[in-house]
Amino acid sequence: MRLAYQEQPRLDCPPVTAVQLNLNCRDEIIPILRALQHVYGQVSLRTELLDLVAEDVNGASSAECGRTGLDYWTIMVLAAVRLGCNFDYDRLQDLAEQHRTLRLMMGIGDWQDREDFGWRRIRDNLCLLRPATLEKINHLIVGAGHALQPEAIKAVRGDSFVVETNIHYPTESSLIRDGLGKVLPLAAELAALHDQPGWRQHEHLLDNVKKVVRQISRASRAKNRGADRLKPGYRRLLELAQDLLQRARDLLLALRFRGKGEGIDWLGEGLPGPCEKLRHYVQLTEKVCDTARRRVLLNETVANEEKIFSIFEPHTELIKRGKQPDPIQYGHKVLVIEDAVGFICHYAVLADGALDQDVLVPAMTKLQKRAGGKIERASFDRAFHTPDNQEELAKIVIHPCIPKKGPIGGRQQQEEATVEFRQGRQSHPGVESAIGALQSGNGQERCRDKSKLGYERYVGLGILGRNLQVLGKLLLAQDDAKCEAAKSKRKQQDC
Repeated sequence: MRLAYQEQPRLDCPPVTAVQLNLNCRDEIIPILRALQHVYGQVSLRTELLDLVAEDVNGASSAECGRTGLDYWTIMVLAAVRLGCNFDYDRLQDLAEQHRTLRLMMGIGDWQDREDFGWRRIRDNLCLLRPATLEKINHLIVGAGHALQPEAIKAVRGDSFVVETNIHYPTESSLIRDGLGKVLPLAAELAALHDQPGWRQHEHLLDNVKKVVRQISRASRAKNRGADRLKPGYRRLLELAQDLLQRARDLLLALRFRGKGEGIDWLGEGLPGPCEKLRHYVQLTEKVCDTARRRVLLNETVANEEKIFSIFEPHTELIKRGKQPDPIQYGHKVLVIEDAVGFICHYAVLADGALDQDVLVPAMTKLQKRAGGKIERASFDRAFHTPDNQEELAKIVIHPCIPKKGPIGGRQQQEEATVEFRQGRQSHPGVESAIGALQSGNGQERCRDKSKLGYERYVGLGILGRNLQVLGKLLLAQDDAKCEAAKSKRKQQDC
């Protein structure tokens, strides 16, 4: 059984809107809690937001049945604080059990019996939120901010950055080791469960794999950098991997297991059992072996689109940004568009291989429609420029600002630029500050969650935390402009 929020007032717990905050504290949790107070006080906004959470948490089940679970408002508070303050689940658990103000915001009083906020319980509840739901919640938060600052949406600026996946540096040998490191224990578990022979020495077999991988690693660091120095090691590794993978396929055949489909675009959630897991990792490891055979033994050039960069995060994409100190990154590109106050009014995880110039017009069309045509100026950098994008963006906003590529075209454009274009160019670097804040303060430098679905949820939670911080700063400035909690390191100026 779940409740939207604690409707019955308690003597030991003030209403959420009356919880006292320490306005002289500069910690990032204070603006978030102030923003949550504002959301809670707006009845229609709170109802709409909690309805979105309820739709994900309950699914097809009834909220009236089952054990008492976390109420929807508590889930919302924990989701806001998790990446709003860049906490891991362990620290979030400790604060949920010990932080008095945070507990009062969740409706938990001082006299109430100790409630267990295990990190697994928090994780399982937050993982019920879908990325699409978090996007809708972000739109509601941004709408509440624009009600306070109506002029903010008139000018926006956007850019893309890479949120990396949590993987090690990929080489074919290390990926084969990772794959066999999952295949062998799963196969041994299935064999023991169904009395199938042949896997008693799976630990010894895995040690043999690791030994060959270490030999390949030493050969790759050797001073003699001949073109064929890696071939003997990879030949032994591929022979060993081929034998073990064939034995795993024979085991699945003996168990009469037939997988559904042949794809490997697995989201990482909801696998029915060990057989499906074993088949999944066998497929991934076979693909890595094929890539290693073609690239190392046959000296072929393998396109990045055909490679797998992680056994555990197979959705990972290699992105060549050419920017120091990380010219090559592993993850996905994320587009963010910020308004004049600092709200991230639009964000999107870009599809594999998508370029900035491909997503500009669809994103701005969608944002302008959602904003009711109020956007007057939009600025982006050179990566978004094409002649068609210049024309299409001019149809969407009154004052587009996209610098042309190349020194000649850029110089000519600068000489012929209007006042609005120059203002847009001067204020555009502010979006880099927003990206830096997302990476350093909201966990958007590297995703700590697993699977593609978890990755998209992680990005949504980070954006939610940033938008709540901005909303909280605005509200605190209205309450007491001189308080420490209302101060911001960013310059307060229109973009």
